[in-house]
Amino acid sequence: MSDNLNSKIVNATKWSALTEILSKLITPITAMVMARLLTPEAYGVVATFSIIIALADIFADAGFQKYLIQREFSSPEEKDKHTNVAFWSNLVMSFFLWIVIAIFCQPLATLVGSPGLGLVLVVSCVGIPLTGFCSIQMALMKRDFDFKTLFWRRLVSILVPIFVTIPLAFWLRSYWALVLGSLAMNLANTVFLTFKSNWKPRKFYSFAILKEMFSFCSWSLVDSLLVWATVYADIFFISRYLDAYSLGLYRTSISMVGHIVTLITAIVLPVVMPALSRLQNDIPEMRRMLLKFQKITGIILIPLGVGIFVFQDLITNIMLGEQWGEAAPILGLWGLMEAITIVFARFCSPVYPAVGKPRVSVVVQTLHVVVLIPAVIISGKYGFETLYITRSLIRLEGVLVNLVAVYILIKQSPWKMIVNIIPQISAALLMAIVGYILLMISNNVILSFVWIAICIMIYFGTLHMFPKERTMLLDLKNKALSSLIKKKK
Repeated sequence: MSDNLNSKIVNATKWSALTEILSKLITPITAMVMARLLTPEAYGVVATFSIIIALADIFADAGFQKYLIQREFSSPEEKDKHTNVAFWSNLVMSFFLWIVIAIFCQPLATLVGSPGLGLVLVVSCVGIPLTGFCSIQMALMKRDFDFKTLFWRRLVSILVPIFVTIPLAFWLRSYWALVLGSLAMNLANTVFLTFKSNWKPRKFYSFAILKEMFSFCSWSLVDSLLVWATVYADIFFISRYLDAYSLGLYRTSISMVGHIVTLITAIVLPVVMPALSRLQNDIPEMRRMLLKFQKITGIILIPLGVGIFVFQDLITNIMLGEQWGEAAPILGLWGLMEAITIVFARFCSPVYPAVGKPRVSVVVQTLHVVVLIPAVIISGKYGFETLYITRSLIRLEGVLVNLVAVYILIKQSPWKMIVNIIPQISAALLMAIVGYILLMISNNVILSFVWIAICIMIYFGTLHMFPKERTMLLDLKNKALSSLIKKKK
């Protein structure tokens, strides 16, 4: 690796980390304020339209961003030609999709469970061409490791809800606050990236280049569609056959768990695929690295997931407010399943591109979707509670598929991956038992914080009983102290 490239990577990592830290600190606070101003119904309406917007964005982009980031061009002229083709294709498709949605807005609104709100859908989808106008510029910045500019772009996105969406929520008290706030964010991103980008579009287009690009992007497009189906199948069913209130409870609970969990995963997961990719010619070392990442993350993530499940009422009250009390069991169960899924499945998925087998990801997603959709449809007939329980537990099937796929690819034993974090699981289970006993004594808010502190001490005290975990905890502690000393110097 050249010194110049190494310097770019280090600098990009610094700005990327700063972006994630700032985002994870401000976004949950904004979400907490918004949840106290708007009802679950308002969030439910916006969630129904997110189904259509997310699908349109996938078709508009068609994998062009990934193509421009990954492709090695022979000259700046070739890069410019491909970038122009990607830009105009993206922009034209974005406007085309928006026009189609505008024409069929009322049927589409009815399809996703918001009849009579076609105008709201049309306004919400203005963000599609806005995203299409600036997404290629953002891809080029990532390609050039210009994460400093992307940091300021992300900062703009973080501040818009504070200065636009929250005031609108105070004033309107309806879903329009979320819709207009989202458009303000898209517009701010478009203006910022357009002015800051060194690349500007010009009048050039080539269908031959488009054909070449699309053949490269096809697997990425299929994978994105399968991910969309995984994420939105349950949302579509709830919006279509239940009500906006239930959808608001469900979607907001999942989002809030995401805000909590990504405080940990945003630091580790982006590093996993590059690290594993460097070891693609040393499979035994790749297996050891995979287990190491899993163990380190499991130390925090396993007790976090169990803690969310045990103290679900307290967390819901703090993060969302009293009007969201019915969201507590959804938030608790999803938090537990999220921790399990990340530790056992999300650490498997970077292996596929790392060993040059990205198509395996498509197969894994397909196997999950063919189980997920029937499960959601059948369970939904028995009510909302049965649906969200089934949807949460069905994630274990995705875990199983990923463990099998990784065993086939690099011979990583599923049993070793389970045994690898037995200490964390054992300590977390003991913590959960103590937590439930303490909550039976009193579920007072102030005392609940005391109970959480006791549970944390029990978890790490139990973990210290395992020699390997004790060594790892001491090593992490020493590294943290060393880092602090260097910063002070």
